[in-house]
Amino acid sequence: MSIAIDAVLTGKARAFRGEEASAIGKTPFAGARAVRRLGVDGDEQADLTVHGGVDKAIHHYPRDHYGWWAEALGGHALLTAPGAFGENISTEGLVESGLCIGDRFRLGTALVEVSQGRQPCWKLGHRFGIASVPATVVTTGRSGWYYRVIEEGAVAAGDALDLIERPLPEWSVERVFRLLIGGAGKREPEALRELAAMEALATTWRARAAKLI
Repeated sequence: MSIAIDAVLTGKARAFRGEEASAIGKTPFAGARAVRRLGVDGDEQADLTVHGGVDKAIHHYPRDHYGWWAEALGGHALLTAPGAFGENISTEGLVESGLCIGDRFRLGTALVEVSQGRQPCWKLGHRFGIASVPATVVTTGRSGWYYRVIEEGAVAAGDALDLIERPLPEWSVERVFRLLIGGAGKREPEALRELAAMEALATTWRARAAKLI
Protein backbone atom coordinates (compact mmCIF):
# COMPACT_ATOMS: atom_id res chain seq x y z
CA MET A 1 0.00 0.00 0.00
CA SER A 2 1.38 3.38 -1.03
CA ILE A 3 -0.62 6.60 -0.62
CA ALA A 4 0.38 10.07 -1.81
CA ILE A 5 0.47 12.73 0.90
CA ASP A 6 -1.66 15.69 -0.22
CA ALA A 7 -0.60 18.09 2.51
CA VAL A 8 1.44 18.33 5.69
CA LEU A 9 0.09 20.89 8.16
CA THR A 10 1.19 22.53 11.39
CA GLY A 11 -0.27 25.11 13.74
CA LYS A 12 0.58 27.29 16.70
CA ALA A 13 -1.49 27.55 19.87
CA ARG A 14 -3.60 30.71 19.86
CA ALA A 15 -6.77 32.09 21.43
CA PHE A 16 -9.71 29.89 20.54
CA ARG A 17 -12.62 30.32 22.96
CA GLY A 18 -12.42 32.89 25.70
CA GLU A 19 -9.23 32.27 27.64
CA GLU A 20 -8.79 28.80 26.17
CA ALA A 21 -6.18 28.30 23.48
CA SER A 22 -5.93 25.70 20.73
CA ALA A 23 -3.66 24.76 17.84
CA ILE A 24 -6.47 23.08 15.90
CA GLY A 25 -6.14 25.73 13.18
CA LYS A 26 -3.36 24.20 11.09
CA THR A 27 -2.10 25.29 7.68
CA PRO A 28 -0.08 23.50 4.99
CA PHE A 29 3.54 24.39 4.34
CA ALA A 30 5.84 24.04 1.34
CA GLY A 31 8.97 21.93 1.52
CA ALA A 32 10.08 19.30 4.00
CA ARG A 33 10.00 19.45 7.78
CA ALA A 34 11.57 17.21 10.38
CA VAL A 35 9.42 14.56 12.03
CA ARG A 36 10.49 14.08 15.64
CA ARG A 37 9.29 11.90 18.53
CA LEU A 38 6.69 14.47 19.56
CA GLY A 39 5.54 15.46 16.09
CA VAL A 40 6.26 17.59 13.05
CA ASP A 41 8.59 20.54 13.59
CA GLY A 42 6.62 23.77 13.99
CA ASP A 43 3.47 22.11 15.30
CA GLU A 44 2.06 22.76 18.77
CA GLN A 45 -0.67 21.56 21.12
CA ALA A 46 -2.27 23.92 23.60
CA ASP A 47 -3.48 21.42 26.21
CA LEU A 48 -0.85 18.73 26.70
CA THR A 49 -3.04 16.86 29.17
CA VAL A 50 -5.24 15.59 26.33
CA HIS A 51 -3.31 16.39 23.13
CA GLY A 52 0.15 15.55 21.86
CA GLY A 53 2.66 13.28 23.54
CA VAL A 54 4.40 10.18 22.22
CA ASP A 55 1.19 8.27 21.44
CA LYS A 56 -0.44 11.23 19.67
CA ALA A 57 2.53 12.80 17.93
CA ILE A 58 0.92 13.13 14.48
CA HIS A 59 -2.76 13.41 13.57
CA HIS A 60 -3.97 12.06 10.20
CA TYR A 61 -7.44 12.80 8.86
CA PRO A 62 -8.52 11.47 5.44
CA ARG A 63 -9.77 13.88 2.79
CA ASP A 64 -12.00 10.97 1.74
CA HIS A 65 -14.51 12.07 4.39
CA TYR A 66 -14.69 15.72 3.36
CA GLY A 67 -17.40 15.17 0.76
CA TRP A 68 -19.60 13.39 3.27
CA TRP A 69 -19.10 16.14 5.82
CA ALA A 70 -19.84 18.85 3.26
CA GLU A 71 -23.17 17.20 2.47
CA ALA A 72 -24.00 16.53 6.13
CA LEU A 73 -23.21 20.11 7.19
CA GLY A 74 -24.75 21.77 4.17
CA GLY A 75 -21.37 22.87 2.87
CA HIS A 76 -18.78 24.56 5.05
CA ALA A 77 -15.87 26.86 4.19
CA LEU A 78 -13.46 24.80 6.32
CA LEU A 79 -14.01 21.80 4.05
CA THR A 80 -12.65 23.49 0.92
CA ALA A 81 -9.03 22.75 1.91
CA PRO A 82 -7.09 20.33 4.12
CA GLY A 83 -6.89 21.08 7.84
CA ALA A 84 -10.57 21.28 8.78
CA PHE A 85 -10.12 18.71 11.53
CA GLY A 86 -6.79 19.95 12.82
CA GLU A 87 -4.87 17.23 11.04
CA ASN A 88 -1.14 17.15 10.35
CA ILE A 89 -1.39 14.71 7.44
CA SER A 90 -3.97 14.77 4.65
CA THR A 91 -4.43 11.96 2.11
CA GLU A 92 -7.04 10.33 -0.08
CA GLY A 93 -7.36 6.57 -0.44
CA LEU A 94 -7.03 5.45 3.17
CA VAL A 95 -9.76 5.43 5.84
CA GLU A 96 -10.28 3.96 9.32
CA SER A 97 -11.54 0.59 8.04
CA GLY A 98 -8.43 0.19 5.89
CA LEU A 99 -5.69 0.45 8.50
CA CYS A 100 -5.02 -1.16 11.83
CA ILE A 101 -3.59 -0.45 15.25
CA GLY A 102 0.13 -1.22 15.09
CA ASP A 103 0.43 -0.60 11.34
CA ARG A 104 3.84 0.85 10.55
CA PHE A 105 4.20 3.30 7.69
CA ARG A 106 7.13 5.06 6.10
CA LEU A 107 5.97 8.69 6.24
CA GLY A 108 8.44 10.45 3.98
CA THR A 109 11.68 9.22 5.56
CA ALA A 110 10.22 8.79 9.08
CA LEU A 111 8.77 5.54 10.39
CA VAL A 112 5.45 5.90 12.21
CA GLU A 113 3.01 3.52 13.90
CA VAL A 114 -0.77 3.78 14.24
CA SER A 115 -1.51 4.14 17.95
CA GLN A 116 -5.23 5.04 18.28
CA GLY A 117 -8.20 6.71 16.65
CA ARG A 118 -8.91 10.36 17.34
CA GLN A 119 -11.42 10.84 20.15
CA PRO A 120 -13.32 14.05 19.32
CA CYS A 121 -13.78 16.84 21.82
CA TRP A 122 -15.77 20.07 21.99
CA LYS A 123 -13.12 21.95 20.01
CA LEU A 124 -14.27 20.34 16.76
CA GLY A 125 -17.79 21.61 17.35
CA HIS A 126 -16.53 25.08 18.21
CA ARG A 127 -14.26 25.16 15.16
CA PHE A 128 -17.13 24.32 12.82
CA GLY A 129 -19.64 26.40 14.76
CA ILE A 130 -21.82 23.27 15.00
CA ALA A 131 -21.94 21.67 18.44
CA SER A 132 -23.06 18.27 17.13
CA VAL A 133 -19.89 17.60 15.09
CA PRO A 134 -18.09 15.59 17.83
CA ALA A 135 -21.16 13.40 18.38
CA THR A 136 -21.40 12.81 14.64
CA VAL A 137 -17.78 11.71 14.57
CA VAL A 138 -18.60 9.14 17.25
CA THR A 139 -21.73 7.79 15.56
CA THR A 140 -20.16 7.56 12.10
CA GLY A 141 -16.66 6.44 13.07
CA ARG A 142 -15.09 9.13 10.86
CA SER A 143 -12.46 9.76 13.49
CA GLY A 144 -9.06 10.00 11.87
CA TRP A 145 -6.12 8.54 13.79
CA TYR A 146 -2.79 9.21 15.47
CA TYR A 147 0.75 7.99 14.93
CA ARG A 148 3.65 7.55 17.29
CA VAL A 149 7.08 8.14 15.75
CA ILE A 150 9.33 5.07 15.71
CA GLU A 151 12.15 6.57 13.64
CA GLU A 152 12.61 10.29 13.12
CA GLY A 153 12.92 11.66 9.60
CA ALA A 154 11.35 14.30 7.38
CA VAL A 155 8.15 14.66 5.38
CA ALA A 156 6.75 16.93 2.69
CA ALA A 157 3.59 17.13 0.60
CA GLY A 158 4.00 14.82 -2.38
CA ASP A 159 5.92 12.22 -0.39
CA ALA A 160 4.54 8.71 -0.05
CA LEU A 161 2.92 7.01 2.92
CA ASP A 162 4.02 3.39 2.49
CA LEU A 163 2.76 0.47 4.56
CA ILE A 164 5.72 -1.45 5.96
CA GLU A 165 4.18 -3.84 8.48
CA ARG A 166 0.72 -4.96 9.68
CA PRO A 167 1.02 -7.10 12.81
CA LEU A 168 -2.63 -6.81 13.96
CA PRO A 169 -4.84 -7.19 10.87
CA GLU A 170 -7.98 -7.97 12.91
CA TRP A 171 -7.88 -4.65 14.76
CA SER A 172 -8.81 -1.90 12.35
CA VAL A 173 -8.96 1.65 13.67
CA GLU A 174 -12.67 1.64 12.85
CA ARG A 175 -13.30 -1.47 14.97
CA VAL A 176 -11.26 -0.26 17.94
CA PHE A 177 -12.92 3.16 17.83
CA ARG A 178 -16.38 1.63 17.88
CA LEU A 179 -15.42 -0.66 20.78
CA LEU A 180 -13.84 2.00 22.97
CA ILE A 181 -15.59 5.24 21.94
CA GLY A 182 -18.75 4.19 20.12
CA GLY A 183 -20.08 1.93 22.88
CA ALA A 184 -19.78 -1.46 21.16
CA GLY A 185 -17.37 -2.71 23.81
CA LYS A 186 -20.25 -3.34 26.20
CA ARG A 187 -21.18 -6.33 24.06
CA GLU A 188 -17.62 -7.62 23.56
CA PRO A 189 -15.82 -7.98 26.90
CA GLU A 190 -13.27 -10.42 25.48
CA ALA A 191 -12.28 -7.88 22.82
CA LEU A 192 -11.83 -5.29 25.57
CA ARG A 193 -9.53 -7.65 27.46
CA GLU A 194 -7.40 -8.07 24.33
CA LEU A 195 -7.25 -4.30 23.82
CA ALA A 196 -6.25 -3.70 27.44
CA ALA A 197 -3.21 -5.94 26.89
CA MET A 198 -2.32 -4.65 23.40
CA GLU A 199 1.12 -3.02 23.55
CA ALA A 200 0.67 -1.21 20.23
CA LEU A 201 -2.47 0.57 21.47
CA ALA A 202 -2.00 3.98 23.09
CA THR A 203 -1.62 3.84 26.86
CA THR A 204 -4.75 5.89 27.55
CA TRP A 205 -6.87 3.68 25.32
CA ARG A 206 -5.52 0.52 26.97
CA ALA A 207 -6.59 2.00 30.30
CA ARG A 208 -10.00 2.86 28.84
CA ALA A 209 -10.44 -0.72 27.65
CA ALA A 210 -9.56 -2.03 31.10
CA LYS A 211 -12.15 0.25 32.75
CA LEU A 212 -14.86 -0.85 30.32
CA ILE A 213 -14.44 -4.56 30.98
